[in-house]
Amino acid sequence: MSDDVARRVFDVVDSFDPDAFAKLFADDGTLRFGNAAPSQGPEAIAAAIRGFFSTLAGLSHRIVRSWEVGAEVVAETEVTYDRLDGTQVGVVAVSIWTTGDDGLITDYRIFVDLAPLYETQGSVVTTEV
Repeated sequence: MSDDVARRVFDVVDSFDPDAFAKLFADDGTLRFGNAAPSQGPEAIAAAIRGFFSTLAGLSHRIVRSWEVGAEVVAETEVTYDRLDGTQVGVVAVSIWTTGDDGLITDYRIFVDLAPLYETQGSVVTTEV
């Protein structure tokens, strides 16, 4: 199976443009990032992603594998985060999303441990997405 569907979504994420990412969502679409409260609707999703991106210099996803079954996509990725201090940190993540008949995302869930991203010299800085 091809990773084309997942690659198109991660190309948008990696463009580091919260508004472009939010355009992938249906009007009532939801995003749940880790254990943060869900964001609903493109405007709220863009705001949440903009807040998260403000803590980064950039990011990129390498798809390890992905599955597409009907309207459901599951993607295991290795994510490299570019930190504001110029260093990078890599983590593994799984993203699961569902699309409606119009191709827009109705539900998107990201399962990831971001603690390594915010670790600095033995302390952890927290942020909410």
